[in-house]
Amino acid sequence: MDLFDNLALGFGVAFTFQNLIYAFIGCLLGTLIGVLPGVGPVATIAMLLPATYALPPIAALIMLAGIYYGAQYGGSTTAILVNLPGEASSVVTMIDGYQMARKGRAGPALAAAGMGSFFAG
Repeated sequence: MDLFDNLALGFGVAFTFQNLIYAFIGCLLGTLIGVLPGVGPVATIAMLLPATYALPPIAALIMLAGIYYGAQYGGSTTAILVNLPGEASSVVTMIDGYQMARKGRAGPALAAAGMGSFFAG
């Protein structure tokens, strides 16, 4: 029973409005930096780490998680549209996604990558 109490407490803290805003900002910044070819999630976190210094510890960790997952998704965007993977995990996305983009189906390819990133993350 103690496990469920701790789990409920963790979700209660994570789903506060302030922490959800920090997660959104982290995802947005991570996606914007992650779109750059060759800049993976680890480099994105290294570049944006100083932005979290003034935040409370919980908010900073939530924002860093958002930055990481946003950068993962940003790498798939360049893999689909430019045929240039941002990191090693985008190579498989590049194979099918770029072919879809060449046939005029870039929107569905980006949507599939976004849905996969959302549910897998």
